[in-house]
Amino acid sequence: MDTASIFLQQLVNGVSLGSIYALIALGYTMVYGIVLLINFAHGDVLMVGAYTGYFVLSVLKPSPLSLIIAFALSMILCALLGVTIERVAYRRLRNAPRLNSLITAIAVSLFLQNGARVLPFVGPNPHPFPRPAVYNYPVGGFSISNIQIVVIVLSILLMVALNYIVNYTKRGKAMRAVSFDTQAASLMGIPVNGIISFTFALGSILAGAGGVLYACAYPQVSPVMGTMPGLKSFVAAVLGGIGSIPGAMLGGYILGIVETMTKGYLSSRYADAISFSILIIILMVKPSGLLGRKARIKV
Repeated sequence: MDTASIFLQQLVNGVSLGSIYALIALGYTMVYGIVLLINFAHGDVLMVGAYTGYFVLSVLKPSPLSLIIAFALSMILCALLGVTIERVAYRRLRNAPRLNSLITAIAVSLFLQNGARVLPFVGPNPHPFPRPAVYNYPVGGFSISNIQIVVIVLSILLMVALNYIVNYTKRGKAMRAVSFDTQAASLMGIPVNGIISFTFALGSILAGAGGVLYACAYPQVSPVMGTMPGLKSFVAAVLGGIGSIPGAMLGGYILGIVETMTKGYLSSRYADAISFSILIIILMVKPSGLLGRKARIKV
């Protein structure tokens, strides 16, 4: 392959990986935009979605229909899990210091990871993910697989659907109102608790879909599989501007492309270091992120 072909191949790989990061980052940024909480258990919701897809495809065998069923069940189960986490762990801490919520989020993450490890049908060991057969389609000097096509197309469809919900529905208008001023929204008759639960459900649906997509792209599931993509998606959310939905999408794609270019031109050993270096640099240079807004706090 010539230089241009290698670049295009890595670019396709980066867009595929970035699509998954963008989906997960949207969950972080929506929750932060509503309740100013960094939900570090979000990556483990991805793990639950991946395991749901694993069990469905193990029973039904990989096929287009079973993959659709796996996506549907993963998104439903993760939505229920997200609402439960918000109701049980976070709601009572809404007016507490942010450190309390942060510690609780880490505790929920550890609970989900170690809870999965002790379940007899999950266990601590990794399992191969029964994904559909992989076919590579040559396009010019590079190739794209059917898995990458599914990842990119489905991610874009989900992000378009989310954009429609947030900007063109009553629930979306209520979400934006709660994000802007919770007390004023409550006085105007908006059910704040219901909208916050809906936001958690929406973010968890994207995490569930992202879990199945991630397991299809990297066919292995384990109880700790959500940790690294969850952290990198958090970096993507901060890079784009935490609280900004377009920023989370942009940050996800940038991080995915940077990571794959690092693996392609330098070494896979440097990929994680460079990804987290981006977080340090963006916090020093532009803490509000690429598309974030500076917040003025009056005292």
